[in-house]
Amino acid sequence: MSSVLLSIDVGTSGVRAALFDERGNEVPGAQVRSRRSLPVSDFAELDADALVDEVIKTIDDLHAAGQIQSIAISAFWHSLIGIDAEGRATTPLLTWADTRAAQYAVDLRTQFDERDIHSRTGSRFHPSYWPAKLLWLKHARADKFQATRCWLGFAEFLCLRWFGETATSISTASATGLFNQRTCDWDWDFVNALGISRETLPEIGMKRPRLRDAFTSRWPALAEARLEAVVGDGAANNIGAGCSTRDKIALMVGTSGAMRVVFEGEPPAEIPPALWSYRVCARRVVVGGALSNGGGIVKWLTDSLNVDSALLQQELATLEPDAHGLTILPFWSGERSPGWLPDPRGTIFGLKQQTTPIEIIRATLESIAYRFALIARALDQIAPNATIVASGNALRSSPVWLQIIADVLGRPLMFGGTAESSLRGAALLALEAVGKIATIDDDSIAVEQMFEPDMTRYARYQQGLARQEDLYDRLYKSQETN
Repeated sequence: MSSVLLSIDVGTSGVRAALFDERGNEVPGAQVRSRRSLPVSDFAELDADALVDEVIKTIDDLHAAGQIQSIAISAFWHSLIGIDAEGRATTPLLTWADTRAAQYAVDLRTQFDERDIHSRTGSRFHPSYWPAKLLWLKHARADKFQATRCWLGFAEFLCLRWFGETATSISTASATGLFNQRTCDWDWDFVNALGISRETLPEIGMKRPRLRDAFTSRWPALAEARLEAVVGDGAANNIGAGCSTRDKIALMVGTSGAMRVVFEGEPPAEIPPALWSYRVCARRVVVGGALSNGGGIVKWLTDSLNVDSALLQQELATLEPDAHGLTILPFWSGERSPGWLPDPRGTIFGLKQQTTPIEIIRATLESIAYRFALIARALDQIAPNATIVASGNALRSSPVWLQIIADVLGRPLMFGGTAESSLRGAALLALEAVGKIATIDDDSIAVEQMFEPDMTRYARYQQGLARQEDLYDRLYKSQETN
């Protein structure tokens, strides 16, 4: 197949790159990936320059023949880095997992009407977003804050290095907590109230730049290519999984987890408190909930408990639903949806001498499924009776977990699509932007397996979910309401 587009996906666990033809099909043999083995605790802060170098090395390993016309980039949402007047990093790259700004998120709730800000920006007050992070940097890292001339996410930092411009896309700006979802511009009233200099925020809207000379010399196949799409990884994941209309909800589990629905039009008039609302682009909205804990916590448990990963799925399948006597709040990396607690702690309640490592892991899988069930309740207000499509590498290797989620939700769960949905989604958006494909809405779902719910297990899991909600309320309800 003739390659016309390079798509790049930058995630917390690695970098993926692939070539696509003009119909959105991946070119066989033209994909490479890097993989980082970081513990969960190290996802909070990254070295942006090292990550750019990792992306460069990944493209070096991708062999492209002929001229590539377009470039698409997907990158993780919510990251924040400061740069000085020469474009050098003044701060580390802070990710969604950094909770050091928790107290500033609490303070914001006392200073502003959170419901009003949520309606405008689509974001709750939480340390994963820019408002709390910027306030923390201003007070705790004053020297770095004062040295900063512009605030960027990682996608913009990469584009600065490659293309020489600091503009941001609507998609990445929309997930900062400073973007007005209804005007598609920075929420200047909120920005001013926070005391953030307007000049430090990047311009919204990229201008289809070409690579700088140093990179066209390095990659001759990209000499004429233009940047056509920069999109948040969650939005790209929905598109790549074939979930770009209101009748399909994407459920993804990687390092973290999310449930999202994408549709054309405007944000909901009222956004449920459990959910956020961002933009895919100017014409499409993405509404959903995110979990800070997914496959990362399972890997941490497997490693920490010294469980044989080769036998893990077989042993998990032998256990009955909610038969371990444990109630878990899976907040190793904090909480986002549905409660948006600024700084909770992971909790395992009910341990006894007879509890086995496999039971702890099984209970953790169920506990994350319970959090998805609460997000699903809220999404029913936005996309009632939608089909749920699951994807993500953490689920691909765990049919037991897929069945648990179907049983907890009490709804059929489709699993399928490409293993790299975000990579493909960014490619499809770029091809739509240049007119190579008419609309991404026509993309179909490739179903690999259907998981039907067992309603007897569903009833049993409702008891486990009720215990989890009760423990959450006992430990944290006063924080949430205050």
